Amino acid sequence: MNTAALRALIQQAHRHEAATGHLARLLDARLDHLHPAIRLPQADPRGALAAFVAAYLDEVPELLDAAAEVAREAGIEDQVKPVLKVAEQFFLQPPALMEGHDGLDGLLDEAYLAHRLVEEVNDRYIAHLGRPLIPLDTTVANLVAHQLIGEPFANRLDEAVHHAVDGFLDERAFAQESVRSYRARLDDPSTESAWRRWPCLSRRLGVDLQLDGAPT
Repeated sequence: MNTAALRALIQQAHRHEAATGHLARLLDARLDHLHPAIRLPQADPRGALAAFVAAYLDEVPELLDAAAEVAREAGIEDQVKPVLKVAEQFFLQPPALMEGHDGLDGLLDEAYLAHRLVEEVNDRYIAHLGRPLIPLDTTVANLVAHQLIGEPFANRLDEAVHHAVDGFLDERAFAQESVRSYRARLDDPSTESAWRRWPCLSRRLGVDLQLDGAPT
């Protein structure tokens, strides 16, 4: 994984935003149109949303490094690493549908692709093994990012994610002996203990959803 290059791109985008304020203006335009279930701190909703986007981006190389480490330790690197490389390439060589998206605005799209890719991998592991590969819950954060990106473009990004994962994680991938061995380790107390370090991403970033009068 070349996550050092990802970090350099993200820092470059932060500098671009500091000079142009492009994303801040975009977020201002979308703030009043967010789904009412999205809860932001009342004191400074604009600042919280900007901080959310910055942290959502900064989390990508950490998430990819962590997923690669878990896959390596679990003996399933051959099954997982190609998928993570796709997420990396979303940043380093963005697909054609990203043309015209620059700075933090563009990287938000690419970060959404990477986060959604890991979420989709987790969903496949839950379906086959009853547990995710990475216990970090990014669902709410990804829903917020989906809202910020806006439809129908975010839906096109989702289609790109499904296409990428379908190409690597099919039924044969989960039939590997290394994957079955990993499944046997999931109930190990040391695994449970290690996974406690992964809090819900959206709550750590100060954004949440509230449905039916109760926060998620």
